[in-house]
Amino acid sequence: MKVAGFLTGMALLAGSVPFLAAAQLHPDALKAWDEHLQEADRRMQARLSGRQPFLWTDELPDRKQRVRHGEVVVAPGVGHGTQNVQNGLIHDWLGAVFIPGGTIESLFRVTHDYNRYKEIYKPVVADSKVLACSTGRQEFTMVCQRRVLFVNAAMEGHYQSRDVAINPHRGYSILDATQVQQYENYGSPAAHLLPPDTGSGYVWRVRSLARYEERDGGLYLEVEAMALTRDIPASLRWLVSPIVNHLSVTSLTATLNQTRDAVNALPSRPESVATCPPRPRALTKTKSSGEE
Repeated sequence: MKVAGFLTGMALLAGSVPFLAAAQLHPDALKAWDEHLQEADRRMQARLSGRQPFLWTDELPDRKQRVRHGEVVVAPGVGHGTQNVQNGLIHDWLGAVFIPGGTIESLFRVTHDYNRYKEIYKPVVADSKVLACSTGRQEFTMVCQRRVLFVNAAMEGHYQSRDVAINPHRGYSILDATQVQQYENYGSPAAHLLPPDTGSGYVWRVRSLARYEERDGGLYLEVEAMALTRDIPASLRWLVSPIVNHLSVTSLTATLNQTRDAVNALPSRPESVATCPPRPRALTKTKSSGEE
């Protein structure tokens, strides 16, 4: 999943606006999404080049102290976390956690264990399966399900992830959904997938970017989760926006907590082996998040 692939549940929550009619992905929204990703790549390059701290955690002493002392800190990745664009919404949230005693190896034993996502990240992840993996690259499918208000929303995504080792103690991972489809009547005999880019618009596109560094007797893990969803009519934003933001924060917090718990449980599960290779070798030259 690329370390951040486990964040898809957050994206599902972020777009859950259950009382809106069916929608279809609009080209204007897709254009805004592509521009948002380009800007995210530029911000990542600033961290890789040293113009900004590699970890968002290190930008503020108070934030670093909170994370170091065990708090999961979540904040908007840009702006207020949710940005209105033409015919869509872009969600961008950033979270950080510290895992005492954790290493990149132990993190990957959890985050590369795609076949067990339904156990590690339950109840949001209903099913998961690895499709292909090699050192540093993986493909997998995942079904995310969430009951929000009166709606049982379920999405199936096909994901590609990539791990980049900057040095033996620092790296980052990128996850992209290559296809996301909504389930109709999930859990019933009539369950079926809708065509891509149609349905309720809970999630049109997903990207997550994770940074991790071994330091201070443990592992710092940061995940920026980004999603493109349908828009919300202006008349409803006063009601829906606070709910969407709250769900985004609580979901990202829960996912980071579940990851920390799974890493901490590894010593008592010596038989647990990741379904994909543990980690790539460190590079002699860093790359931006948009490079291959």
